[in-house]
Amino acid sequence: MNTKQENITLFEHQTVKLEQVIGEVKFDRSKLNALQEYYGIRGVPYFSLIHNGIKFNEYVGVIQVGGLIIEVLPKADESYKGADEKDHWRDILINMIRSVGAFDIHAPSSSSLKLKSNSLLYLYFELFINEVEYLIRNGLLKQYRKKEGNVNALKGNLLFSDHIQLNLTHQERFFVRHTIYDVEHILHIIIYKTIQLLYQINTHIKLHSRIGSLLLDFPVMPDIRVSESTFNKIRYNRKSMVYQKAIEIARLLLLNYHPDIKKGRNHVLALMFDMNKLWEQFVYVSLRQKKEAATTIIAQTSKYFWKPQEGKRSIIKPDIVLNKGKVDCVVLDTKWKILNGYNPSPEDLRQMYVYHEYYRAKKVALIYPGSENQLSGGTFLDPITGDKLDKECSIITLSVESNIKNWQGIIYDYINSWIKSPAMKH
Repeated sequence: MNTKQENITLFEHQTVKLEQVIGEVKFDRSKLNALQEYYGIRGVPYFSLIHNGIKFNEYVGVIQVGGLIIEVLPKADESYKGADEKDHWRDILINMIRSVGAFDIHAPSSSSLKLKSNSLLYLYFELFINEVEYLIRNGLLKQYRKKEGNVNALKGNLLFSDHIQLNLTHQERFFVRHTIYDVEHILHIIIYKTIQLLYQINTHIKLHSRIGSLLLDFPVMPDIRVSESTFNKIRYNRKSMVYQKAIEIARLLLLNYHPDIKKGRNHVLALMFDMNKLWEQFVYVSLRQKKEAATTIIAQTSKYFWKPQEGKRSIIKPDIVLNKGKVDCVVLDTKWKILNGYNPSPEDLRQMYVYHEYYRAKKVALIYPGSENQLSGGTFLDPITGDKLDKECSIITLSVESNIKNWQGIIYDYINSWIKSPAMKH
C-alpha cells in the first residue's frame, strides 16, 4: 500500500508547468518525468506534452501515478465561480457518469456510500468493494471445471500415458481428468486479482482495512494474465448476472493499470472519460427517459455513403437519430465545447449538412453545453444562388444544472419543444 498521498484537481484543457504549486502540491521534476514516461512514444489521448509541462485534453476523470492523484474535471460554464467550484463540477461529473449507468451496482449501500469521496478514483474503489462484499455475504457462486492431476481414488478419465510416466513407483495414485464443482472460475479469478491491485495502489486510509478484509475473506485464486479478450469471453447466465457490475469495474481498473516495470514506484492507473462521448450518452439517456411511444431514439446509427472500387465502404454515424413514425426524422450531434457566441466550426456544419441529406431529416441540430438554455435557428444555403434552402440546422445550448434529474428533464423538454416547433420559414 502507498502511504504518501498527494492530490491535484484540475479542469479539462488546463496546463500544468514544472514547479507549479497547485493547492499544497508542487508539480516537481519527478511527477513530470513519471507522466512523460507514461506518455511514451505512442502517446496517450488524455494529455499532451508541452515544454516543461503537460496540457490536458477533453478527457476527464482521474490518473494515479504512484502516490500522486490528478483529478481532471469538466467545465462548461465560465460564469460559475466560487470556493466550491471544484466540488460543483466533480458532483456534476459523477452524477453524469451515474446517470448513464456506469455506477449501477447491486450493493444495497450504493445509495449512501460510506465515503463522501473527493475523488472519482476512490468512488470506483468503494463501488467495487461494496459489490464484492455483497457477493461474499450472499454466497460465492460455484461452477463446474475440468481438473487434471494425481488422486488417491480412480475417478473421471484415467490419462494413461501421464499415469505411467508419473506413477510408476506410486501404484496407489491415479493421474486422471475429472470434473469438480467449486468457486475457482474466471469471475472469481478476476475479482481476486482486482482486490490485490487495490491493496497495492490504494492510498485512502478508510478503504485500506476493507480491502484487507476482502483479501482475508475471499478465497485465494490462481493468477492469470488479464486482457481485453479475457473479458470479451465472459458469458453471464441467470446465476452469474449478479457479478456483472463487479466485473465491469474490475475491467476498468485492470485494463487501465500500467505497472512501472523499471522503478516499481510510479504505477499508473488512468480512469479517464472522453467528455464528448459522455455528453452524447447523457443527452441520449435524458431523451429516452420520457420519450413518446411512437418515437424511436437510436444512438450511433450508421449509413454507408461511399464505396471504393475495391475495399471497405465508408460510413457516417450521427450521435442521435429520432424518428417519429416513418416520416419525421431528426438528427442531433452533441459537442462538448463552449461556443462563447461564435458560430460552430465549418467542419461541424458540413457534417450536419451530410446528415440532413442522407437521413432525409426534417431538421438537424448541434447540441452544446452552456450557461443558459438557448436556441439559435439557421438554414443551409444554396451553393449556386446563395438562397436559403429548406434545410434547417439549429444550434441548441443547454445550461448545466446541479440537480441531474432536473437537468435531464430540462434537456428532454427543451429539445422536444424544438422538435415539435414548426420548421423555419425561408
